[in-house]
Amino acid sequence: MPNVPTITAFANSPDGGRGMARDMRVRWALEETGRPYAVRLVSFEELKAPEHKALHPFGQIPTYEEGGLVLFESGAIVAHIAASGPGLLPPDAPGRARALSFLFAALNTVELPIVEREQAGFSERDDSWYAERLPLLDRRIRNRLDDLSARLGTSDWLDGAFSAGDLMMVSVLQRLPANVGILEDYPTLVSYVARGKARPAYQRAFAAQFAVFLQSQST
Repeated sequence: MPNVPTITAFANSPDGGRGMARDMRVRWALEETGRPYAVRLVSFEELKAPEHKALHPFGQIPTYEEGGLVLFESGAIVAHIAASGPGLLPPDAPGRARALSFLFAALNTVELPIVEREQAGFSERDDSWYAERLPLLDRRIRNRLDDLSARLGTSDWLDGAFSAGDLMMVSVLQRLPANVGILEDYPTLVSYVARGKARPAYQRAFAAQFAVFLQSQST
């Protein structure tokens, strides 16, 4: 019987049950490939404990353990899951490579300016330069979304059938909250995110993560 992988997730996620924590990406990938998995919840204190840092040297989530294999970083974990079973990568080698290209593009090209803007709102809002810097941060995001929207065009997914690249790109795009007013200017991307979130595997993953949030609120 194959090993059931164990992933780590926040015992009390700071995202307020919105599906933003990065274990969501791993849960979604496992659901898409039809693989059962176990979850070990960790507190913020436990993230920095030696036991957890032996799994994730930077003291974050998620981690992935399967037999003797230990992985960290959501992109690496999703890529491994996608390569280990059907459902997230095309059958042909060129298609698989393109899907992985979009997975890395989501993390390295699209997510970076989104997270930078998000962090600025937390750490720089009271600084004198914040009001002047915000349009620059927004422009960087829009530059990426311009190109992404052009690539998607009228297609449902970025390169043929739904893949790990779409899973990661949808996960990244939904980090843009409605009150920012950027994603809403790209109707094709709004529809793209909605298609991803409507997938049964996403719904199952979200329900599992949201159940953890509800439990944390009742204790």
